[in-house]
Amino acid sequence: MSSMTDIVFLLLIFFMVTSTLVAPNALKLLLPQSNNQTAAKPITTISITKELRYYINDEGNVRRIEFREIEPFLQNRYGMGNDEIFISLHAEKSVPWEEVVKIMNIARKNKYKMIAATAPER
Repeated sequence: MSSMTDIVFLLLIFFMVTSTLVAPNALKLLLPQSNNQTAAKPITTISITKELRYYINDEGNVRRIEFREIEPFLQNRYGMGNDEIFISLHAEKSVPWEEVVKIMNIARKNKYKMIAATAPER
């Protein structure tokens, strides 16, 4: 029985260590707060920092992208007119509404569905 507990503890340590490596390239953004949630699973994430820098999650790697490159990137990667594609938009609280609307217009024009990411309300 003691060898079985050793194996369980080794597995526990293994999963704890590997779970911290899941999103090493995540951006730290101060998101607006909300209690609403959606069950949709986004296929990619677009992030806007307070310095108005755009980042896109490209198959697990977060990379910086210029605004003018966002629409061609999405069209090349996911095509146009597929209304089953969900894109998660992470914009910091201090980002002007105009910048958020620009990304939403790209999604609407290409018939992607947009999910606005928020932090849970306290």
